[in-house]
Amino acid sequence: MADSRTHSLYHRRSDWEGSLPRGSAGRKPTAAGRYPRPPAPTPADHALRDLMALSRALFDTPDEGEILRLAMDHIGAAGPYRVEVGYLKVGGDLVPSPRKGQTHASAVGRRVGELAGQDGPVAVPGRPWGRALGLRGLEGLHGYLVVTSRSRPTEAERSLLATLVRHTAAALSVAFAHHRPREDALELHRLRDERAALQRQLISVVAELGYQRAVHALMADVAASSGGEEAITRALHGLTGLPALVEDRFGRLRSWTGPGHPDPYPEPDPVRQDEMLHAVARQAGPVRIKDRLITLIRPHGEILGVLALVDARNEADEHTVLALEHAAMSLAPELTHLRNLAEVELRLHRELVDDLLAGTDEASAYARSEAVGHDLHRSHYVVVVQWPNRSADDSFAQTVGRAASAVGMRSLLTRRSDHVVLVADDRPHARALYEALARETGTRSGTIGVSAPCDSLHDIPHRYQEAQRALEVRRHSREHYGTTFFDELGLYRILGPGNGYRELETFVQEWLGQLIDYDSRHHATMVETLSRYFDCGGNYDETADSLAIHRSTLRYRLQRIRDISGNDLANVEDRLNLQVATRVWKIVLGAPG
Repeated sequence: MADSRTHSLYHRRSDWEGSLPRGSAGRKPTAAGRYPRPPAPTPADHALRDLMALSRALFDTPDEGEILRLAMDHIGAAGPYRVEVGYLKVGGDLVPSPRKGQTHASAVGRRVGELAGQDGPVAVPGRPWGRALGLRGLEGLHGYLVVTSRSRPTEAERSLLATLVRHTAAALSVAFAHHRPREDALELHRLRDERAALQRQLISVVAELGYQRAVHALMADVAASSGGEEAITRALHGLTGLPALVEDRFGRLRSWTGPGHPDPYPEPDPVRQDEMLHAVARQAGPVRIKDRLITLIRPHGEILGVLALVDARNEADEHTVLALEHAAMSLAPELTHLRNLAEVELRLHRELVDDLLAGTDEASAYARSEAVGHDLHRSHYVVVVQWPNRSADDSFAQTVGRAASAVGMRSLLTRRSDHVVLVADDRPHARALYEALARETGTRSGTIGVSAPCDSLHDIPHRYQEAQRALEVRRHSREHYGTTFFDELGLYRILGPGNGYRELETFVQEWLGQLIDYDSRHHATMVETLSRYFDCGGNYDETADSLAIHRSTLRYRLQRIRDISGNDLANVEDRLNLQVATRVWKIVLGAPG
């Protein structure tokens, strides 16, 4: 490209010169009207023409790299020269541009760097003469040309080389001057884009901070309103548009706001619930599990509950996560307060039940029970709960309390070393409490003992022993686990250690009380008749003879015994308990006859 430009410059100059006789410029014709023949061009004339053509090509080229290459390609015309390498200053560094077919020597580069912008000698193997010539303009150094020679240049050759170097430097100055407005414009455009991006970022940050402040303020107002968990889930649903819910740490629903409320709410699986809590606790921030975005409420490390958003379409963004986190922070004090109240209530319950089991003043017990919202004037049952795989600590006591509340039992609660004690104001269902605890604990290996009804506070310590007796009988029976009622034990009530005279009286009263009362009112002998019947092995004739009555009279009396007592002599269990009761009545209690 450089050769073509130089050739075109030569061509244009030749055309212009061809309009006059060669060498006629500035000369007068002779008398014959002819111009004298011009002298033949010298090598200096050729060098000057080449320099002018190269100069035009240099100044017509807008690219700095192309200017340097033109100079490197044509500098050999100024003398016995060869350009080893050229340098352009780019961003404060000298970037080498080796001549085609040659490799830039690192030693040359180091030497050029040492010159610090000045001209100086350069040693190149096989070239006796070498110089690094700076390409300088008004703005400073533009680059270098490293020129070597096979012999020492003459004064004229050195002058021509210096002229060529100055032309190259001037062309570079022009090119840099042309580039500067464009570069300035590009830099201005870049700065404007950068400023616009920073403004957008600033606006985004301000908007984000504004949103955060708005969410924080809203949740703080909700928490201060004492609206509880319902207010928190309502606010969270309003911010996100997603259904919001609160569960206790066991997976039971406490609050739900938004569509899709399951009814009934799924019964939690204790094992899976614990696995989920541990999985979420290991992560920082909310965690997605299936269609829910979940965060834990644990103000001091202990998990008090779960706050979640139902996000079936995976629509949650960073604003949703922010709202969920702020809601969790607002909910933590609420759950902590409820937890503290529950602990205070549990402690008051325990102190009251401990005193009732040991025996206490009735007036004080009634006043304290009213203070905790429980009516002790009703008939009560003592319930003992034992789960061998669970220690009877506060956690298990709370589990028992929740299960009792879930099945509708109104009760006071305390705990002992290996069991939990409830004082309930109604007879528990045969299986409801046991099934609820089996779900809560995840195992059915538990036993419950229930006392007979208690109509006086002074009887509670004795009823506590009955409940323990019922539990022990169940634990040593064929089916170890389940619920056993003391008043259904029958003969087992008076078997085993720790049963005294009062227990025997209670047993006799339960099975023969109606017959004894009938005999007392009617001066009859129904109990004696029943006792003789058992003593005679159920033989009618022997029994009638021993009582000195007719066989039909005995049959009538036995039927009346069935009607009065409500027991069936043909039933093996009833027959055994009645026989033992008559023996105790006759021998231990010293009844007549």
